Amino acid sequence: MRIVLHNLPLLFCLIYPMLFYFFAIVLYSCNGTQWDYTSNLCGFAHCYLLFDKVLGTFDWAFNNGLPMAVNALANLVLIVRVVRQKRRFQQSLTWRQQRRMTVQLLTISSLYIVAWTPCLIVALVQILGYPTFLAQIQTDFFLDLIYVVCLFLPWVYLSFLPQLTKWIKELFHYEQGCKLVSITRIIQFEARL
Repeated sequence: MRIVLHNLPLLFCLIYPMLFYFFAIVLYSCNGTQWDYTSNLCGFAHCYLLFDKVLGTFDWAFNNGLPMAVNALANLVLIVRVVRQKRRFQQSLTWRQQRRMTVQLLTISSLYIVAWTPCLIVALVQILGYPTFLAQIQTDFFLDLIYVVCLFLPWVYLSFLPQLTKWIKELFHYEQGCKLVSITRIIQFEARL
């Protein structure tokens, strides 16, 4: 039972994307013209999105949309669970720990949702009927917005380290105190003259 519930989903999450994208990008025939290494995203290496509506819709809906929907639903369930548990037990110490965990999880997952939602919606509209719908904005901005998650995620993680945030607060508080002391000394010195 443990193998079915624990190991098989992990194995599926590792093997499925490799097989799917190997088939969809490498083995899908686009007459060999899709590879342009001088342009953004190597030209149109993932040409199956344009030429095969079924495969493109499946890719955007199942491989991108479903994880985002599961993420949003899991966050909603977590919030409801934490609030119900707080009302039931009325324990302030555990509520503080759970609140911190909830804020951390919501921050990380909302970064993921904010980055992927515009790209996903525009791509599905393009595949399902309007191929030029926000095409230039999708290429120039929305596809790059996905990579912003990788840039901001370490900073989000660092912001939740208690020792680091305490050190930064002390650093800025100390500098403000020094500035106030130096200003007071100047005023006192001028008052004596």
